[in-house]
Amino acid sequence: MQTFQFALLLIFPALVVVAALKDVTSYTIPNWISLALIAAFAPVALVSGASLATLGLCLAAGLIALLAGMGMFAAGWVGGGDAKLFAASVLWLGWPAALPFMLITGMAGGALTLGILSLRSGWFEPVLAGSPAWIRKLGAKDGDIPYGVAIAVGALAAFPQGALTLAVGV
Repeated sequence: MQTFQFALLLIFPALVVVAALKDVTSYTIPNWISLALIAAFAPVALVSGASLATLGLCLAAGLIALLAGMGMFAAGWVGGGDAKLFAASVLWLGWPAALPFMLITGMAGGALTLGILSLRSGWFEPVLAGSPAWIRKLGAKDGDIPYGVAIAVGALAAFPQGALTLAVGV
């Protein structure tokens, strides 16, 4: 049974990696990714062996993250896909893994922003000229930051401490 539980747990890291790849190549995180994470949470939670209290904390943390994400989106700080991926990640990670997730996501976001600003500094223009379109778009002076990459880094780093991972005993 533990092999089955572990296989179901892998849905989360797989989907956050797909979200990061979509964001870095297209500056969008499709709704289906966040919806799939939310839909998969219930069956994985049921077979994980997590207590009802733990699942309640996961749901509460996810709701708080959704509200925070909506506020950040309304302020123009993040995109809608970022806010939804953030909330879905917190739902899976639960409490207290949400804290290292947010800390690592913030640090990864800072490093990502510095890297992209360096790419946009002009020093890399000769390299960018022959690069694939998605890399040239990253180097565009007026481009956005694909923050889904930072969210995925934070989610993957916090995943071993997540409520469902700990319940399965991996």
